[in-house]
Amino acid sequence: MARPKPPTFDKQKIVAENRKARYNYFIEDTFEAGIALHGTEVKGLRGGQGSIAESYAEVKDGAVWLVNATIPEFSHANRFNHEPKRPRKLLLHRREVERMLGAVERKGMTLVPLMVYFNSTGRAKVELALAKGKQAHDKRQSTKDRDWQRDKARLMREKG
Repeated sequence: MARPKPPTFDKQKIVAENRKARYNYFIEDTFEAGIALHGTEVKGLRGGQGSIAESYAEVKDGAVWLVNATIPEFSHANRFNHEPKRPRKLLLHRREVERMLGAVERKGMTLVPLMVYFNSTGRAKVELALAKGKQAHDKRQSTKDRDWQRDKARLMREKG
């Protein structure tokens, strides 16, 4: 029998975060995926560099690929350095890949990376979300809700 997964992922060091994703999308479900990296890419990530702001994931040939994520070249590497924007394979269970493929094809959802981090064992991981895009009125409503929550918290702090 499979061991149950913890409710939250064990994030030790967050390298890159896609903060606009929660504003632009309704997050339905999240997955933790490993990344197939070259050695210089790992060193670049450990240095705290990397960006997933404009990246997305796609299911292609039975595998999930992280597209348009930027990991800059490692400064102390030699001719074996990596390409900064190459597609990177994400390591997931077959059942998770099939579930993502079904949601993307049938429900019109998108695979959005939320953050890249190192877990407690030192492995680079990506938090990937199945998301549905927000329209302009949804974004305005979420902004109003966020502002109201902030004002409400301030009032509660002041009034006691």
